[in-house]
Amino acid sequence: MNTVRDTISAPGRVKEIASLANRQIKDIRALFQKKQRDRQSVFLAEGQKLLIDALDQGWSIRTLVHAKSAAQSAAKIAARTVAAGGDVLIVPEKVLGAITRRDNPQMVVGVLEQRFSPLDAISPGTGDTWVALDRVRDPGNLGTIVRTADAVGAAGIILVGDCVDPFSPETVRATMGSVFSIPIARSNRNAFIEWSKMQNAMFVGTHLSGSVDYRAVDYTKQPVVLLMGNEQQGLDDELTGICDPLVRIPQAGKADSLNLAVSTGVMLYEIRREVLTLPDKEQS
Repeated sequence: MNTVRDTISAPGRVKEIASLANRQIKDIRALFQKKQRDRQSVFLAEGQKLLIDALDQGWSIRTLVHAKSAAQSAAKIAARTVAAGGDVLIVPEKVLGAITRRDNPQMVVGVLEQRFSPLDAISPGTGDTWVALDRVRDPGNLGTIVRTADAVGAAGIILVGDCVDPFSPETVRATMGSVFSIPIARSNRNAFIEWSKMQNAMFVGTHLSGSVDYRAVDYTKQPVVLLMGNEQQGLDDELTGICDPLVRIPQAGKADSLNLAVSTGVMLYEIRREVLTLPDKEQS
């Protein structure tokens, strides 16, 4: 059985590797499997922009892999990686393609440590908006929600129940670097409900049976925890029960529902509207 070995974490080395049969390359390729990511609490991030975002946000690259042809453009990232004690592997493009499973791979890939915020350390404060996602299953949806939460200045994401891995390659790509800016916590349903009882916050849920127009609510009186449900089943009944208010996004067409990421974006921009309001242009 393939396992992700400790060779990934050996610090401070720079070396060239040409073969896909190399053990370190095999171990990095295995990180496409969730069980291997979880075993080492690491994940893959692709592209110079994402990795620069990670470094600028205080994340460390455990192992950097870059194409030999990208040595010049990757020099600064490589130097910062080595200075922080990480490995740098210089490889042919075919090896990068095998790691990323892409025909036209990014020229730089990094292995980074996962980060989760403990739920019991979260206490929404004045002006905060947290997004709680109930059993979200699509990596594109989760990545887009993380990116949107970052854009509106939300405080973070709480994953409730059996959610897709926020550190899967697909999710990380969809965040466009926001995974390095937004705290992510995870919890089972019962622990989340117990946590909610201790918070001085407004728990807002969207639901097809919601009786309140989402635009009619004053979101400024308390911190907000926005609950969004599973793509197919919506919010769990017990989670629906802790929401006050339960709101609905009106629709004029024939569609009976919105995509989860879209509806979360609509809600977040309404909740954060006062924060995001642009000042009036000066009169000329």
